[in-house]
Amino acid sequence: MAAPRPLDPKRLDVAAFAALGGELAGTIAAAAMPRLASATLAPEDGSSRPDVQWRATGARLALAGAGVQPSLLVNAATDVTLQCQRCLGPMRVALHAERRIFFVEGEDAAATLDAETEDDVLALTPALDLPLLLEDELLLALPLVPRHDVCPEPLPRAFRDDADAPEHPFAALAALKQGSRPN
Repeated sequence: MAAPRPLDPKRLDVAAFAALGGELAGTIAAAAMPRLASATLAPEDGSSRPDVQWRATGARLALAGAGVQPSLLVNAATDVTLQCQRCLGPMRVALHAERRIFFVEGEDAAATLDAETEDDVLALTPALDLPLLLEDELLLALPLVPRHDVCPEPLPRAFRDDADAPEHPFAALAALKQGSRPN
């Protein structure tokens, strides 16, 4: 009897992995995730970007409207540097993604079930690129508007006090207009 082939995260047979109740974990170099690298800043101290720690667990679980289907529970974590949208300075963010994804036969069935249920549903493929899926999940976990809780530098004042404020640019025009009204 032939020995079972090792599970390759780059070409994962999700149906077989789920049927086995398999578990994979590891580390992916940040350089292997170019889309995540382009969506974030390089670390401020000039060091290399931290690796991504990940885990994937397969199972066959019930999916509403589709019976028992293969699924993956994926977890990925890393630290990224983003630009604070308040002070525009760099900020370090601990990024974590965790999601259960079901897999069904056919794109149409996946699209229908994904729209009808709260679960994430994808079409079953013979060879899933797990690192690519993990990168997608990390990109989705990025904050929409990254901000420090308290910015490290005081923010420049956006407005002056009323006493220091320059005269409104249209004040002279308003005065002329009021002065030219017939009585």
